[in-house]
Amino acid sequence: MPVLDPYLFFDNNASEAMHFYARTLGGKIEFEQKVKGSPGWESMPPEVAEQAMHIAMSLGDRRLMASDSCGQPFSGRRGVSLSLSYTDLAEARRHFDALADGGKVIMPLGETFWAEAFGMLEDKFGTAWMINGGQKAM
Repeated sequence: MPVLDPYLFFDNNASEAMHFYARTLGGKIEFEQKVKGSPGWESMPPEVAEQAMHIAMSLGDRRLMASDSCGQPFSGRRGVSLSLSYTDLAEARRHFDALADGGKVIMPLGETFWAEAFGMLEDKFGTAWMINGGQKAM
């Protein structure tokens, strides 16, 4: 069975974003490589040398990966949200608030038919999140 792990692209702030996610969510940066020093980097535009070629963060038994656009046009992310689920409502609220800081709340945390708390936000890096807390029996 394959494992599905998301990969995000950023506009020259992947390292900042991924380190923020690691601190905020309790993840661990497992690998980080800048363009400079990666295979073939000499043929890349010099202005991308310090951008992130690849970053991997572990979070539980999952992995979130990312890189900068490395000179390619960046038009943001559309149509995708990362979803986090918590059994502890306080933990869901804490992470929702931390991710929303400097970003935009799309739907405040509130009760739904499937969860005691559900909310949606876009963080300060442009990543969309859905937070679930306290799933109800269905």
